[in-house]
Amino acid sequence: MSDQQPNPYPSGNGSPGSPSYGYPQPYPAPPAYQPTVGGAGIPSPAHPPAVPPGPVPAYPAAPVAGAGAGGAGLTIGDITIAGDQIITPSGAMPLRGAMWNATDFSRTETKMPTHAVVLAIVFFIFCLLGLLFLLMKEKVTTGFIQVTVTSGGRHHSTMIPATDQNTFHWVMSMVNQARSLSI
Repeated sequence: MSDQQPNPYPSGNGSPGSPSYGYPQPYPAPPAYQPTVGGAGIPSPAHPPAVPPGPVPAYPAAPVAGAGAGGAGLTIGDITIAGDQIITPSGAMPLRGAMWNATDFSRTETKMPTHAVVLAIVFFIFCLLGLLFLLMKEKVTTGFIQVTVTSGGRHHSTMIPATDQNTFHWVMSMVNQARSLSI
């Protein structure tokens, strides 16, 4: 190589048989503490802390709805908004700045039910009014509505089955409420 274009790689990485670009890397050292669930495995102190004598403290006042604290405020499928967090099976996400999206993957078909065809055939034999049974229609909705939320570098998606034509409007009203809480 010339002096105008020096070799960008260190001298040891270009030889055959040596790892390139710093791979493989050794396993990282375990953390100084092991996180646990529900306090399991955390040693308890030898003596519990002493409680000063006096009156029993009163419970705090109940939070006001929309104040950012409290129990579950909204549930969409398996996505729950509780306080200032979005709780999903894939983990908790911050509520502030969350991006919500809903996509309608349902369809509504209008078809003639089987019993209408049978009644039309039976009553056609007796009188021509049996053809009126062919005017019977029923609407069947199938599919689902997909709701996705993205916040704090995480993404979660859930599917809500569509039971009728108004399911998407119902889900969108809940998503709009979640969007207003995310501001």
